[in-house]
Amino acid sequence: MYDQYYGFSGRPFQLTPDPDFYFESASHKKAMSYLGYGLNQGEGFIVITGEVGAGKSTLVAHLMERIDPEALTVAHVVTSALDGEELIHVVAQSFGIAVDGKDKAGALGAIEQFLQDEAREGRRCLLIVDECQNLEFTALEELRMLSNFQLGSHPLLQSLLLGQPEFRRTLAHHPNLDQLRQRIIASHHLEALDEEELEDYVHHRLTHVGWENQPTLGEGLLPALFESSDGIPRRVNQIMNRVLLLGAIEERDEIGARMLDAVLEEMDEDHLRATRKQSAPKEISEKGSTLDLAEAQMVDVDAGEQEPFVADVEVAVPAEPVAADAESEIESVPASEVAAIMAQRDARTAELEAAIGELQAAGAEPVFHMPQQQVGEDMDDALGRIEARLEEQERSFRHVLTMLIEWLEDDRSREAA
Repeated sequence: MYDQYYGFSGRPFQLTPDPDFYFESASHKKAMSYLGYGLNQGEGFIVITGEVGAGKSTLVAHLMERIDPEALTVAHVVTSALDGEELIHVVAQSFGIAVDGKDKAGALGAIEQFLQDEAREGRRCLLIVDECQNLEFTALEELRMLSNFQLGSHPLLQSLLLGQPEFRRTLAHHPNLDQLRQRIIASHHLEALDEEELEDYVHHRLTHVGWENQPTLGEGLLPALFESSDGIPRRVNQIMNRVLLLGAIEERDEIGARMLDAVLEEMDEDHLRATRKQSAPKEISEKGSTLDLAEAQMVDVDAGEQEPFVADVEVAVPAEPVAADAESEIESVPASEVAAIMAQRDARTAELEAAIGELQAAGAEPVFHMPQQQVGEDMDDALGRIEARLEEQERSFRHVLTMLIEWLEDDRSREAA
């Protein structure tokens, strides 16, 4: 939206890594030097670490643009918590090797044969493993074992390992990774942008999409952006996207520090709202499948306060976590419980209406001889309390139904209900 409003040829601050927007900070320039040196060695491990959003993926995308695919075959693996055997199969699949139905030994044999075939064709092989901090120790050991594959004295596989700072600490201090450490030929930790680099980074990205000082960047915007983003490129992109969007919505020709403050406040509220929703307390009964709303206090997301429920009803709400043997019971409860809630609410409403009738009758024929004005005031107080209680019950009922709806919609298997 904002790219059209400001006449950009594209979105300058997209979150997806794009080598076209590669910005060479001092740290990125050093990382590219280490990568160039390591790739020229053609063996061992190259390690690049950095904070989330520091630009590791963009660095790799830029590297891939400079590599000759006729000379280097590249496989890219983004890992989750894989063990050794799982990693072997994922690596094989990344190189396009069919290993379905094969055990670990069979998969290793297929990988070795593929690497030898590539070497005979005059191509080297590079394995890029992203998010290495998620790998189990056995998976790291398998990566080391893969580096042992040779054709004569020629190494067949080189690996580029990318990870967050905890992976750097793991490599440095894990007592059983000595052999892997000895095979690291180049290593670099990507640093955040400094304040001057951040200004150049913003201008670089804007200029790349045809920015000609429209909108203008107000005084104080970039220093405030540096302070709020800590110089992490992805955070810069995230914030600037929102600022430019706000500028387009409000048809501003200048974006400044006040707009940035408004965006940061909105982002904080979004984060707080999501956190409250995720951490809303769920008090579970002895069976683990019902929540006593008479005793529980639920978080009111909109008001930001804890609101006690006075309706003495129970409603099926999934526990965190849900036991496997209780899951089938939870799935079958909601419809009947909702009906029970509605029936109890109707009964309570009827009781309150009867009470109102009795009060009205008492007002017509007072038991105690009090002045008419006093009777009227007492009647008003009583009716006010009843109305407040009705409103409170109605609010509680709506909150319960909202909880049920959100729970049902959270899982496809519950949508039918």
